[in-house]
Amino acid sequence: MELGLYTFADVDPNAANKGAEAKRRLDDLLEEIQLADEVGLDVFGLGEHHRPDYMASSPATILAAAAVKTKNIRLSSAVTVLSSDDPVRVFQQYATVDLLSDGRVEIMAGRGSFIESFPLFGYDLEDYDLLFAEKLQLLMEIRENEVVTWEGETRKPIAGRGVYPRPLQDPLPLWIAIGGTPQSAARAGYLGLPLALAIIGGEPHRFAPLFDLYRESGAKAGVDPKALKTSINVHGFIHDTNESAADIFYEPQAVVMNRIGRERGWGPTNRAHFDASRGPRGALFVGDPETVAEKIVANHRIFGNDRFLLQMAIGPMPHRDIMRGIELYGTKVAPLVRKALTPSEARA
Repeated sequence: MELGLYTFADVDPNAANKGAEAKRRLDDLLEEIQLADEVGLDVFGLGEHHRPDYMASSPATILAAAAVKTKNIRLSSAVTVLSSDDPVRVFQQYATVDLLSDGRVEIMAGRGSFIESFPLFGYDLEDYDLLFAEKLQLLMEIRENEVVTWEGETRKPIAGRGVYPRPLQDPLPLWIAIGGTPQSAARAGYLGLPLALAIIGGEPHRFAPLFDLYRESGAKAGVDPKALKTSINVHGFIHDTNESAADIFYEPQAVVMNRIGRERGWGPTNRAHFDASRGPRGALFVGDPETVAEKIVANHRIFGNDRFLLQMAIGPMPHRDIMRGIELYGTKVAPLVRKALTPSEARA
């Protein structure tokens, strides 16, 4: 199982100098990606948003900078909001980063859990589902064919035009990211694309039927089971003790969840709810290396997932604590998980 990180590059939305705040976060973010590479983590994902509390509106640009500073780690969007972007440009940007990275880039495409990009780029929310379906179809067509002929309802047709540059990886890896919609899981399976599932609340085991639906849909479509890879993407933090991990992570995570909750009509979170969520059945992966490793392995037994991505850099998390968490993730947690998931005969 691949182990990695993802972030939305949170910034202080109330900073007086937003340019300086974005610069600070960008510098810290590149250090975090470099460290993740150095300690042997497999993947780093960066999510696209167009809000004052997140800096990464152009993940491909940041991943290009990370590509020349790293050697082994895979670099992914997490996610690309494909519905409000142009698939041709998305492919061109990530193909370019793929060349810079010597073939380490992926696209994780989704409809987006926020809708601010739709009015920003002139799209109608009434076309929410159609936009994603058509643009995903076009992006897949571009992956498969250098010269593209395509026609749909949401953009002008393409008549035998080439799309360049071509990536080093053929095809360029493409994942579908979902938040819990069964139809989206079934579509990913039918198309034979890897599926990433975000779990930020509730009890993770309740989401397992989505992977069952995904695999069933792929099987009915005749997809090779080896192509049906899965990831769970969660919130969490690793520190030296369970107590220090919880004390450091609670406030930043609560700030973000309460801010989003006010927008969406959720009730406020509190420390009791947080502590319950970091228990064995909860959605938060917070604790010392042994505790987090045990929880990763336990959830792997539920999901059979091929990848696990952890969001530690959330809200106003101090950079030094994120760096410590990444260090422990790579040097302590990852070896424990990999050992636990290696068959005993292989270890012998």
